[in-house]
Amino acid sequence: MMLKVGIIGATGQAGSELTKAAQASGQIEVTALVRNGEKAKTMLGDQVKVLEKDAFALTKADLADFDVIVDAFATAPDQSYLQVDLAAKLVSFFRDTTSPRLVFILGAGSLQTGDDHHLFVDDIAKTHGANEWIAIPQNQLAELEFLQNVKNVNWVGVSPGAEFKVGPKATAVKYGHDELLFNDQGESFTTYATMGEVLTKEIIEPQYHQERFTVINQ
Repeated sequence: MMLKVGIIGATGQAGSELTKAAQASGQIEVTALVRNGEKAKTMLGDQVKVLEKDAFALTKADLADFDVIVDAFATAPDQSYLQVDLAAKLVSFFRDTTSPRLVFILGAGSLQTGDDHHLFVDDIAKTHGANEWIAIPQNQLAELEFLQNVKNVNWVGVSPGAEFKVGPKATAVKYGHDELLFNDQGESFTTYATMGEVLTKEIIEPQYHQERFTVINQ
């Protein structure tokens, strides 16, 4: 039986790679939950199912028949609080249920790093020009903190490495939980293609429940 998966933000960088990987798996029927259906068809192919609707206009009835809902929603820095708002909306729909499973693509700022295990968002805040976009990792941290207090919804979150970028999928993937990971070359990055493959695997064969994990290209 094909898994029915709805992807909010399927035309974004992470969402589009996940959509392609999920379609290629042969085990997932994908629906792109997007504001621009024409853009979705152009990017993802005419075969992709589309529900054209703003994320905040989605109803419980729109989502109830999916096995998995993936939140790959992205915002501009000045509206990054919407990441928390959308997570809260999705959770509110499915309290005291086990289906659909909610999957959240989070940020790296909520990961710990250094000998003192401080939050990586503190390092990000010190980089040049960070004041222009620091609200995004700060709100992604708030999103995770919200989810960590949700005990009656079937959810999982995933964070990339320090860099989340375009590139080929990794031939080897390194997994972790709450610590910022580095590969053998001392790099910490995750390509969107790698994230797409990792989440496709996690959707088909769940390994994590009510927790956040992290992955990088090895």
